[in-house]
Amino acid sequence: MQAASSILSLVTALLLGTVSASAQNSPSLRDQHVALTVIGEMSHLQAGQPYRLGLLLDHDPGWHTYWKSTATGYATSVEWDLPEGFTVTGISWPTPIVYDFLGWTEFVYENQALLVLTLIPPDTLEVESVEIGFSAEWLMCEKVCIPGSASSSLTLPVLNTPPEPSPKWAATFREADHQMPVPPGVYRLEAWKETDSVVLEVTGDLPESLYFFDDQAVFKARTTIETRRLEADTIRLFLPLDEASKALPDRLSGVLRAAPGWPGLANRPGIVVDIPVSDGPPSGAAGDTGKLPLGFSLLLLAFLGGLILNLMPCVFPVLGIKIMGFVGQAGSSRAKIVSHGLVFTAGVIISFWILAAALLIFRASGNQLGWGFQLQSPGFVFSLTIILFIFGLNLSGLFEVGQSVMGVGSNLAAKSGFGGSFFSGVLATVVATPCAAPFLAPALGAALALPALSSFVTFTVIGLGLSTPYLLLSGFPGLVNKLPRPGPWMETFKQFMAFLLYATVAYLLWVLAGQLTESAGYPAFSFLKILLSLVLVALATWIYGKWASYNRRKQARFLGTMAALGALAGALLTGFSGTRSDLVDGRQIHWLEWEPGKAESLAAEGRIVYVDFTARWCVTCQTNKATVFSSSRVLEQFDQMEVVSLKADWTHQDPRISKALEAYGRSAVPFNLVYGPGFNEPRVLPEILTPGVVLEAIQSAAGPR
Repeated sequence: MQAASSILSLVTALLLGTVSASAQNSPSLRDQHVALTVIGEMSHLQAGQPYRLGLLLDHDPGWHTYWKSTATGYATSVEWDLPEGFTVTGISWPTPIVYDFLGWTEFVYENQALLVLTLIPPDTLEVESVEIGFSAEWLMCEKVCIPGSASSSLTLPVLNTPPEPSPKWAATFREADHQMPVPPGVYRLEAWKETDSVVLEVTGDLPESLYFFDDQAVFKARTTIETRRLEADTIRLFLPLDEASKALPDRLSGVLRAAPGWPGLANRPGIVVDIPVSDGPPSGAAGDTGKLPLGFSLLLLAFLGGLILNLMPCVFPVLGIKIMGFVGQAGSSRAKIVSHGLVFTAGVIISFWILAAALLIFRASGNQLGWGFQLQSPGFVFSLTIILFIFGLNLSGLFEVGQSVMGVGSNLAAKSGFGGSFFSGVLATVVATPCAAPFLAPALGAALALPALSSFVTFTVIGLGLSTPYLLLSGFPGLVNKLPRPGPWMETFKQFMAFLLYATVAYLLWVLAGQLTESAGYPAFSFLKILLSLVLVALATWIYGKWASYNRRKQARFLGTMAALGALAGALLTGFSGTRSDLVDGRQIHWLEWEPGKAESLAAEGRIVYVDFTARWCVTCQTNKATVFSSSRVLEQFDQMEVVSLKADWTHQDPRISKALEAYGRSAVPFNLVYGPGFNEPRVLPEILTPGVVLEAIQSAAGPR
């Protein structure tokens, strides 16, 4: 009898095991571009023992959902229908990734993500299974944003034996655990206030790059965060306060992500940050007491970094041009050669001093700036682009203004040649700012945190490293004599150097393209103005080379010079106008609340009506507003034509808006309509808007004049 009972128990356990193996997840529920499955980690429930559940989100390629803290979207949420006596914890959020859409930065999940919760059963269970109901909501975005939802349930078997890991889902939970942020452990974190920023200092065995995810939504969300490596084991992150936030927090809370992972924590991607924010840097913090020693290792790094800068793509064109200058000096007196080398070095070092002084002045005023800070200004980047482009055209032979401008050729022996050498040193320093060669990054990070005198010494050593090849060539005439003699090959080499300058120009244009984004307040045609200005520069130099050369008559030279200057002035006006973002001219759109039938009623009165179906969580909607309504042309036209602007705000669920969208076969925002006497039916605008699209629509809506 006892044997029969044991066999029956075994059969029951096997049957329940079969049920549990097939009941560790809900059905896969898809709402447009995201599929949701609720999964269980273990084979069955046991009374009183926590049981982990997971919301498994599978995103279509290019689509994402949001982390717990978000500036424009909203996080995934779930409501549970639990049996009596059961409770469930909040969501444990894996470390997110950074998503940048036309300047809007969000913290999101892509591909497959698992949000983990813990189900707590009561201490006693007298049932064979329990049914867990759930209703989840999320926001899925790509170029448009769509609210998603799903509701269902899963049935979990109940046994009195310890559960086993689910064969189907155990690996998924293990991967989710690896993605979860963990305590700092061996890493030391400190935070303090600085003007309108919080400084987060991290000490330990540090990875390559760090990013802080703010779960308080008080800091500016950016694709990259300014960091400074003070020492091999110390990095500072600078977190500026968002304009909408009123005050710096007294506690820093969020997740610090590392790429490719934290070495001291089994390469986990994120650590939990939850630390107080002090009013000032802690005692003994590097760069704050003025007592950080200027060690030999730091100076060695500074020298090696400056030396290797000569091989960087930004600086190498100047290196080649300067070597040509030494070739042209072959046979000159040693004193003249040494003089040119020293003047070049002076140009480099003085330029580094000017940069160091500017950085220290800004630092003293509370600004957080790094190496190459001047390249953050579109106007400066445009100016540097024009200068290097003109030099490249000169090297290509489009025009000649005397080789001494670049410190090249026989004129180096003349008085103007020293000016060329000095300017070559200045140019080498300026074009070095986009580069941070090996060894240079830690030296620069330390130099920017050191006291003023130590900082100047470090920058001087960097300049000496950059100048060393030229000092060697000028100080040892034998090296100069080993260089090839002047000859026709110099023209070919000079023209080849032009292409390296063009490559640097291309890099600077890429920088400008990233700065002149529509979301940053620049009109859509800003970058086109920059490109057209380069065409005008090329035209100016062509005119100068064609009609202002010395073999032309005096009158022709004068007219050619004036025409070239006119084209150059046009280039500068066109280019600099593209770097300005203040195009609103004080005008603004006065939005009225949309209601069903309101647009049709106004249109029946002969009014032009613009309807914007939008939501705060819709990134594309915000980008469209930044694009269209930062245009003075659009604002002026709306004002003159007395366009009525209606906003249908879908930030929160509104069945009226949902019904209106469905009437047009839509289920997502942005969605824009224009009504007017010129249309029998309202015109539907594309998802991605430009000022031209909107202007054409409202002008057509006015009807024939």
